[in-house]
Amino acid sequence: MNACVLFSGGKDSTYSTYLAIKNDSVKCLLTLIPEREDSYMFHFPNINWTHIQAEASGLPHIIHYTKGEKETELRDLKDALEHAKKKYEVDCVYTGAIKSLYQKKRAEDVCASLGLKCISPLWNVDQENYVRNIVREGFRAVITSVSSLGLDYRWLGRELDQESVEQLVEAARKYNFNPALEGGEGETFVIDCPFFHSSIKITRYEKVWDGYTGRMIIKDAILAKKL
Repeated sequence: MNACVLFSGGKDSTYSTYLAIKNDSVKCLLTLIPEREDSYMFHFPNINWTHIQAEASGLPHIIHYTKGEKETELRDLKDALEHAKKKYEVDCVYTGAIKSLYQKKRAEDVCASLGLKCISPLWNVDQENYVRNIVREGFRAVITSVSSLGLDYRWLGRELDQESVEQLVEAARKYNFNPALEGGEGETFVIDCPFFHSSIKITRYEKVWDGYTGRMIIKDAILAKKL
């Protein structure tokens, strides 16, 4: 099938893209950029840098803006998918949903209204095995936000590798959060993966920490030769 991937630049949507490339013909990435940080549906941290990830992948990239308001943002998603369907003749839409039934169900409903199949290949995966597997398969992602007990400012900007993943899994068990960060405990930004033609080098960033939660804000990034 001709596929469109809902793409946020984090590890889950990027891994979903990887699976979509394996199983279907990916015609485009689709990113919805919310105006507000607390969108119910869409990723916010560093979403404006998805363009460089799309460039690294060589895939066409549709950017659509939304106010990020609950439920009404679904109309924006429908408009964006309708555009993708017309421009690229897509038949299906991939999402990176793992546990969020709210997001999965609403994406399915919007897709159904347009006659599109909605595919969530990561749904209900074992999260510990999943975060280990993405490292084994050559995904490089940095943690760009934390908002859970057990994850402090030292995690900001840290790359997920074999060592950090095991520490993340251990912290998740101790503090009872999702090891794949699916519950909003953290966000990631992918800097390299098997289908990128170039890696991404973050050259300038800012860390913001309020004592409980924090963000890594990317200020500048460039394409670089893959390691």
